[in-house]
Amino acid sequence: MNPFITVSLRQKAIFIPNVENTTINKTLRGTTSVLVANLGKLGYGISEPLLHALNQTTPAFQANLLEKFREVMGVNKNWTPLVKGWDTPTGETATDHIITFFVNVFEGRGTTLPCGHIIPANTFPLERYNGCPFCGTPFEFGKIESYGQGSKLKMLELWTEKELKNFFKDLLTSKTALDATQIDSLKILLKELPLPEVSIGMKETLMTVIDICIEQNQPEKAQALFTSPTDILRYLWYKHTGFLQIIEPKTIIQRHKNNNRHSMPLLGNSAKAKLTAKDALKLKYSRKTSSMVAHWLNNLPMDAEKMCEMMHPKRGMWVRFIRALRLAEYSKRAGFEKLKEMMDLFYNKVYEVWQGRVNQFRLRMDQENTLKLLKQRPGLFARSLFANMLWFGSEPVVEAFAEVIDKVPARLVFTLNMYAENYFTKGFNRVVKPLGGISKNIPANALLPLYNDDQLDEMKSAVADLCLVAMEKRFAAQETKSKTIYIDPILFKMPVSIGDRSDNVQDLPSALMGTRFPIEGDTVRLFMQWGTGLPAQHMDMDLSCHIAFASRMEFCSYSSLVATGCKHSGDIRSIPNQIGTAEYIEINVNELRKAQAQYVTFTCNAYSNGSITPNLVIGWMNTRFPMKISEQTGVAYDPSCVQHQVRVTNSLAKGMVFGVLDVEAKEVIWLEMPFGGQVVQGLDTRNIESMLKKLDSKLSVGNLLSIKANAQNLQVLETPEADEVYTQQWAMNAAAVTQLLVD
Repeated sequence: MNPFITVSLRQKAIFIPNVENTTINKTLRGTTSVLVANLGKLGYGISEPLLHALNQTTPAFQANLLEKFREVMGVNKNWTPLVKGWDTPTGETATDHIITFFVNVFEGRGTTLPCGHIIPANTFPLERYNGCPFCGTPFEFGKIESYGQGSKLKMLELWTEKELKNFFKDLLTSKTALDATQIDSLKILLKELPLPEVSIGMKETLMTVIDICIEQNQPEKAQALFTSPTDILRYLWYKHTGFLQIIEPKTIIQRHKNNNRHSMPLLGNSAKAKLTAKDALKLKYSRKTSSMVAHWLNNLPMDAEKMCEMMHPKRGMWVRFIRALRLAEYSKRAGFEKLKEMMDLFYNKVYEVWQGRVNQFRLRMDQENTLKLLKQRPGLFARSLFANMLWFGSEPVVEAFAEVIDKVPARLVFTLNMYAENYFTKGFNRVVKPLGGISKNIPANALLPLYNDDQLDEMKSAVADLCLVAMEKRFAAQETKSKTIYIDPILFKMPVSIGDRSDNVQDLPSALMGTRFPIEGDTVRLFMQWGTGLPAQHMDMDLSCHIAFASRMEFCSYSSLVATGCKHSGDIRSIPNQIGTAEYIEINVNELRKAQAQYVTFTCNAYSNGSITPNLVIGWMNTRFPMKISEQTGVAYDPSCVQHQVRVTNSLAKGMVFGVLDVEAKEVIWLEMPFGGQVVQGLDTRNIESMLKKLDSKLSVGNLLSIKANAQNLQVLETPEADEVYTQQWAMNAAAVTQLLVD
């Protein structure tokens, strides 16, 4: 199958090669009609240009295309839950589990199931289960029975070589860090297409390009892409761990250790997991790799002292890499004089660290020298702007920053504008996610109480005014022949991809974190499928939701299958051989509104030791019409009703929030927030509230385009008949949207 199909589907399109070389056949072929009908059952419609292009393709291409859609939608997976007709509760209680436990311990009477457990009479209604209600092992499996219940088709557009190559360039030149879906698409394109002559926008993107150069045995080509020792360290760590960001070894080890803890200490595996993680992080390199890295460092276009300063923040990691790569040995060879000089300076610590000087002057309250140093590095000045405004006062810091703001990347300028309101609010707790860690709630800056509300409001206004003027200047400097612009209203609900990125892959048309999905019907159905392709084993993943009211909270999970407005399909703790298994939660929005619930948080957790299993799929379904649940098997999955789904790829997450239902607004907010803990009760609700406020404060694509229109004196039209047209389809390509972040 053409790998470009995977990439185009994520952008709500289908790539068809050689479209320009085909003649249009107006007679619709039988195989094309069947394909369109089958795509409709899966919830997809096609545009007229795509229909004509598909009509020219071979039956083999069409068959492979349909199979790709079936694979992405999980049609061939097992979607059978533990309970048949689970919308009607089985009435099982904790007492049933206790009685069954003692009957099995003392070998009492009852029905013996294939798993070996004895179920006593008058406890669980066995006729309602597809497996063992005591241990959660499934025995019976059904197929998807209902297709085409969705009230809206997801329209697909045609992609040709032109759109594909433009998308490739957009990914490479993106001015914000790519998320996991974009990185995965980029890797596919890099393997299949020649690298275009463009300026690569982000360091994470650079790593994937370098990796392809190394795979193609072109280390000299990679040499030209490295600009600092940090780039080399990032690449080496990426190859060793798979993480594009430099996550400290101690963080990775601690996450593996924490993920293998258990609520029952005897069942925990944290000590062994810690040793295993340590062993996996040990470095060992061949002579060929060592020589290659030694040449990279020796040929970097910067002086040795500057290199040492950049290496200093990760000194501990560099010491390990220097030993593993035998760089001391290579530094003694002829031709490696620069490497030798760098090694001498690094080991003897004969270099000055810029950040150390900044901290020194700052602690001495030396405003002049601190700001003088910060102006040398505008990006770092931007990242510490708020803290320095509170430390030295607003006016001198803002005045100094105004001198260098034109050198600050646009994404940072917008970030400052977005988060100033929250940062300068007393008592506002911020949510942060350290590299490789889980989301944490941190208190407001301790210096805020030193200022009154009017002073803090002035700080907010100063930052907002400075940033908006700077961005309007950049837009105004752009040459344009356009006179009018059209901005799709939906873009005002779509955040710009700055700051928060998804660590997991969206195989369906992707969405940015913070995107709001309207609920058309009265129910939202969560689903989770895991274990496909794995042998039968104990693997307990839990689908849960947290229901927040004004003065209380409820949980719908394995321990509470029925809650206000929510029903769970039963707790499965073991997966069958190769086909995987599934859990569901049905959420009745009207019932929650009557009970005055505020929001419902969707979560998944790894109850078993370890992190969430890779390739676990989570998401939710919604349609204007009632969705069926099979009375015979309990299967409740219909691909046409899927509103959004995510495939988990992050190996460090123990628990993850994947959406929040705003009950009153009848909208689901897509977000991704890892947290620690085996069960949903481990979720800190303050983090959710802080994250929602953070997402609400983010700049929308519509607002960004409004700034552009104002700066360039463009007339905003209410219809798409304009010189510049920006629609939801255009915004699907988040990398293309970042081109608006002019630098």
